[in-house]
Amino acid sequence: MPGYKRVLLKLSGEALMGDLSFGIDPSVLDRIAGEIGAVAAEGVELGVVIGGGNFFRGLSGISQGIDRASADYMGMLSTILNALALQSLLEKKGVSTRVLTALEMRALAEPYIRRRAMRHLEKGRVIIFAGGTGNPYFTTDTAAALRAMEIGAEVVLKATKVDGIYSDDPRKNQNAERFVELTYLEVLEKKLKVMDSTAVSLCMDNNLPIIVFDLYAPDNIVRVVRGEPVGTLVRQGF
Repeated sequence: MPGYKRVLLKLSGEALMGDLSFGIDPSVLDRIAGEIGAVAAEGVELGVVIGGGNFFRGLSGISQGIDRASADYMGMLSTILNALALQSLLEKKGVSTRVLTALEMRALAEPYIRRRAMRHLEKGRVIIFAGGTGNPYFTTDTAAALRAMEIGAEVVLKATKVDGIYSDDPRKNQNAERFVELTYLEVLEKKLKVMDSTAVSLCMDNNLPIIVFDLYAPDNIVRVVRGEPVGTLVRQGF
């Protein structure tokens, strides 16, 4: 039985690359779509916010001489590419989906309207939120926190390449400490790279839990939605 009724899953664009250096690894996307479909089949109402770093990152554009606002809009367009790819795989698996984008692109996706999003969820459709917040200077982490609050999600599930939050990068430091639970303030004070500070602050102000977990472990999306002890939980003081 699922542990949550309505959740927001945050996927980074980089997660879709697998071992590639750019773009989308079809096998990775297919597996993710399969797990999302399994969650939907259990009756969980699911929203997905997807990044675009596998195609373009706003901050990398700045280093190439592109102004920040333009670079961020380019990054938002990249999230729409990923959203359409994920939608295609989900629908091939028989999962009803809708892509809602903060940047209007009516030939490809619906514009984001909160009440419409709620209606899709109530009808059992998986929603893929694309285009970030629709504003430059905000990350897709912040978009995830914002959309989660708007749709009344019970938790933000942040899928990453490691099995939780560590005191340092565990791939570079074998002595890095893994945390089972943290408070929002601890994340901010320790400057742990979970989500950006704006996203964490939004979750803290609205008492919205965050679970950071390993996307690549088999069935982890299903397990975390069922309430199994996966990854690291971030919440108010305990």
